Amino acid sequence: MTSSSPRHDSVSSRGHSLRDEPSEFGRWGNRLGTWSSHALLSRELWTRRARCVSGPGTRTTGGPDGGGAWRGRGGGRGGAGAGAGPSSGLGLGAARVRAAAADSPAPTGNRSEAQPEPAMEQPRKAVVVTGFGPFGEHTVNASWIAVQELEKLGLGDSVDLHVYEIPVEYQTVQRLIPALWEKHSPQLVVHVGVSGMATAVTLEKCGHNKGYKGLDNCRFCPGSQCCVEDGPESIDSIIDMDAVCKRVTTLGLDVSVTISQDAGRYLCDFTYYTSLYQSHGRSAFVHVPPLGKPYNADQLGRALRAIIEEMLDLLEQSEGKINCCHEH
Repeated sequence: MTSSSPRHDSVSSRGHSLRDEPSEFGRWGNRLGTWSSHALLSRELWTRRARCVSGPGTRTTGGPDGGGAWRGRGGGRGGAGAGAGPSSGLGLGAARVRAAAADSPAPTGNRSEAQPEPAMEQPRKAVVVTGFGPFGEHTVNASWIAVQELEKLGLGDSVDLHVYEIPVEYQTVQRLIPALWEKHSPQLVVHVGVSGMATAVTLEKCGHNKGYKGLDNCRFCPGSQCCVEDGPESIDSIIDMDAVCKRVTTLGLDVSVTISQDAGRYLCDFTYYTSLYQSHGRSAFVHVPPLGKPYNADQLGRALRAIIEEMLDLLEQSEGKINCCHEH
């Protein structure tokens, strides 16, 4: 995303939407976490909205149901498992039952071997994927459309997918990206943005800290023109984007995938750096072309699914190697 096409980046999770309406936000808060986090994010959204709409020369843009809000869907299955009582709670009666069982002959039957215990269910991985809302000439942002298509497809039974639409606003991004990491503790966060210059789906290798001069949807840009004061000039993703590109290309999708090291010094780059800084490199950014130039929504959604599945596989492999080294 470049400043020549300014207006709005966005986020969602399983159909979750954070808009200016308090009822919508309340539903999001109930799904995604504690009341304290809900209150913090709610206060942020209302404060930001008031800031955007006050004062001369300001403007807000966004979807048909309100401009400056961000929306998200807290998807995935959840639920805490019931814990067994502590062993120290066994009484004398239980001990006698155990002793009697030990003295009794083994039961006879058709099966001479004990049945294997059922395998424990593997914990589900949380994956957060964000898209951007409208900005500038992009009144319909292809990034958010592609993320919604990904949500329909899903990432399999082992992944809890949370998708969010984020507004194109520097100050909102600075607050909400850390909140998403804290809320979900995700295995991976993938940010998706639109580039008017792109003709292929583009994997960004790194985010940059400085050089942000383009105004956002609130007619604001950081006075320091940087993401993080005293932060490094750039941060690379720990994901091998070259390997992801090669893997996805071999799948034979009808979408071209390429690599980039410059996410554009606007909200896309700003969001990427902020997320990389927060996650110590455990983030990714994907640029998509505008809809119909040349790919449709379904093609972009399927490309995102393939890309994220390969990223998760590479992360799992790298973590397996690290664990193996620690064991030896």
